[in-house]
Amino acid sequence: MDLGVVTFLTDYGITPVELGRAVEERGLGALFLTEHTHIPTSRESPWPGGPELPTRYSHTYDPFVALAAVAATTERIVLGTAVSLIAQHDPIVLAKAVASLDRIAGGRFELGIGPGWNAEEMAHHGVDPGRRTARMLEHVEAMRVIWTEDEAEYHGRFVDFSPIWSWPKPTRVPPVLIGGGGPTVLDRVLSHGDGWIPLRVPVSALDEFGERVAELRRRAAEAGRDPLPVTLYGASPKPEALASYAAAGVDRVLFELTDPGPGGTDATLRELDGLAALV
Repeated sequence: MDLGVVTFLTDYGITPVELGRAVEERGLGALFLTEHTHIPTSRESPWPGGPELPTRYSHTYDPFVALAAVAATTERIVLGTAVSLIAQHDPIVLAKAVASLDRIAGGRFELGIGPGWNAEEMAHHGVDPGRRTARMLEHVEAMRVIWTEDEAEYHGRFVDFSPIWSWPKPTRVPPVLIGGGGPTVLDRVLSHGDGWIPLRVPVSALDEFGERVAELRRRAAEAGRDPLPVTLYGASPKPEALASYAAAGVDRVLFELTDPGPGGTDATLRELDGLAALV
């Protein structure tokens, strides 16, 4: 089982280049970044994590820009998003950004995606919250066409364009990891994904989770596909928990770095030192 980290990379914390180098130097296998384009001040949408939204949500780097800097200064680690809210992006523009990043990274990029939870944020981008998942999946389809065809064309409900030229193409079609844990998420993983990235599965729920992983593998085999990898966001760093994740069929875990606040670079490096001991 591979070990990596995921973080809200902020303008007041460790820099992208320093973080990427530190992750690679410590033998960890992956660095994934979160995404919010902005946070509306209205705070009408409840945060799933509790009553108060942490400061880091409104201070994150653009993950594609930050990961490009990391890609240019590392050689080995997998780079990804966990997750990008792609329904809020223009798919033609995002397809070029992802392809450019993947080429800079030498084929190390993985696109983790999710529909999001903040309805006001979506509305600012002209996205109907009730249609966000359908739009997300259509954006995946449109971007794959752009990545793989010299004259790309797509006609859908949310995305519609006549034949276009768009280069660079990625080194290979970037794996798309579908985020979420709802009752229909496996349907989306199988129809549009190359892997699953569920969020914070407690050890107490791993038996049921393992059954879902087995279902995913079974359904993929029935569809004639290779096993679809599972990346767990927000894993516990305890050795006994890691053994349980592996037994449940998890292929990679991402440890979420804590937010030490302004000037907390040294604290982040110490946290990485602790995680390196698990490698």
